[in-house]
Amino acid sequence: MTLPVFAPGQDPGPNFNEVVRRLGLSPFAGAGSAGGTAPFDVAHGTTICAVRYADGVIMAGDRRATAGSAIAHRTMEKVHPADAHSGVAIAGAAGPAMEMVKLFQLQLEHYEKVEGQALSLEGKANQLSQMVRSNLGMALQGFVVVPLFAGYDLRRAKGRIYTYDPTGGRYEETDYHADGSGGRDARTTIKLGYREDMSREEGVQLCVRALWQAADEDSATGGPDVVRGIYPTVATITAQGFERVVEAEVAAAFGRVIATLSAAEVNRPEETAGSAGTSRRSKRP
Repeated sequence: MTLPVFAPGQDPGPNFNEVVRRLGLSPFAGAGSAGGTAPFDVAHGTTICAVRYADGVIMAGDRRATAGSAIAHRTMEKVHPADAHSGVAIAGAAGPAMEMVKLFQLQLEHYEKVEGQALSLEGKANQLSQMVRSNLGMALQGFVVVPLFAGYDLRRAKGRIYTYDPTGGRYEETDYHADGSGGRDARTTIKLGYREDMSREEGVQLCVRALWQAADEDSATGGPDVVRGIYPTVATITAQGFERVVEAEVAAAFGRVIATLSAAEVNRPEETAGSAGTSRRSKRP
């Protein structure tokens, strides 16, 4: 394999996305701008969230991918490390989203090797914004990708969260955010339970509760599956770097969430004795 050679005035420098674009290898190249929907069911990732806590940021995502009304995948990973001190979570069309994550990881690694230092957290957020913007043609055809980016800012010594829209617009959130089909329900849950400088345990439990509530209201969001041993993906990003929360800890957090649910939240049917025998009725909140 020969390495590409560019003229001095056309050197893309540390921009790996521009390198693959000039070589005709960009996954976003050739996407038309005509609107419309995909002619087939596309697998979609659903609900993701991020919350600031005392030591940095916690990111979490459910594991379900859907294709139309069917479950396409039960164990999809939606939270990924971008580099040592940042992470990206994905919602939207699963295929283009995974390609975007891989290209983003390579872009950050390529920049660090060429420049000898890592991009600032804002620079990383801007790079991801350009990639989302490059996907606009495919988004207009139904292949929308909406990532959630978060990391630990070593210069400011705090966690930061960035959100995007399909046109590449980048917005910084103050304390938390949730996106995807169950994002509204997850955001509401986090809003009610959030407080500044939460501990790691409190933050993980809040994210798990948010995903449980989203799954309870949104059929495209997968809740914890105790039978199959499938739990949300959760990761922390601190000054020490990106670290996945072990599944046993996530399962324990889920157990604590279930133990604290109110009767109205569970809405469990109760047995009542009727004149002709035992009947069941649903208790409405």
